[in-house]
Amino acid sequence: MKGIILYTSKYGSSKKYADWLHQATGFETLETKKADINALSGYDTVILGGGIYAGSIAGLGFLRKNISALGGKKLAVYYCCASPYDEDADRQVRQQNMKDGLEDIPCFYCRGTFDLNSMSFAHRTLCKMLIKSVSKKPPQDLAVWERGLLEAKDTPCDWADKEYLDGLIEYINK
Repeated sequence: MKGIILYTSKYGSSKKYADWLHQATGFETLETKKADINALSGYDTVILGGGIYAGSIAGLGFLRKNISALGGKKLAVYYCCASPYDEDADRQVRQQNMKDGLEDIPCFYCRGTFDLNSMSFAHRTLCKMLIKSVSKKPPQDLAVWERGLLEAKDTPCDWADKEYLDGLIEYINK
């Protein structure tokens, strides 16, 4: 089986998971923005990974745009976010992203990192505003992602863990 892992990584988590997948599978890794759909014809398996930004999986547009050319291949998606796993949030991510021909592609959650210092000025400013706003809410009213945001605040956090890839690796090896 010959496979490739495409990833879009703004702050490093998706790349970290791509590297771990490479170690586990031997599949090549490539940034999604450098991928050429014609070059993917030689692969049996295509994995796409990206972070969640405004509810969307980064890089998924490549898959959506080229889904017809990927027919017959084993496909999977993993997404990274700073929020702890939550079944309802995972379902929302899948509903929002895995549509328009992507419904049957398995999608896997991987917890990522949060570091205000590594963010762009715009993202850092938005996160600081969110932290300030969310910190005013009663704890019982906080959504999972809000609890994750408050857990991190201005402290760099890395929750990435190879174990999040177990289900994806099991799927690949079926």
